Amino acid sequence: MQIEGKSDQDFMKLAIQEALLAPDHDDIPIGALVVCNGKVIGRGHNQVEMLNDATAHAEMIAITSAYTYLGSRYLNECTLYVTLEPCPMCAGALNWSQLGRLVYAAPDDKRGFEKYNKEIIHPKTKLLKGVLESECSHIVKDFFKKLR
Repeated sequence: MQIEGKSDQDFMKLAIQEALLAPDHDDIPIGALVVCNGKVIGRGHNQVEMLNDATAHAEMIAITSAYTYLGSRYLNECTLYVTLEPCPMCAGALNWSQLGRLVYAAPDDKRGFEKYNKEIIHPKTKLLKGVLESECSHIVKDFFKKLR
């Protein structure tokens, strides 16, 4: 999908840039962006370790920022770009926000929402997966290789 001169790949590349900030504070490199009308209105990267908060996932930080920007708790006109498939907690938050569109890069076979409940996202949310999957998957795998 093309959004005012930017493609899904362009926005995912921005999410990747956000993800690369997470390892600076020992967090898993996952990045997220909320885009509305071609404009980034929320961004986040994992901050679980930095904030000592199990809910400080990239998606949660990005959507909270978008709520603040819009002055609304609904994101039905927005797209969330995230480098890794959201977990059930984040997918539940996306459901409550009535997200218009979810685009994620790499699947999360261990903790991704689709493993547990594919219907957890809002029924009107459009889903696109696999955008820059290989690149995003390598970033996460490389992070864990360095830990070992």
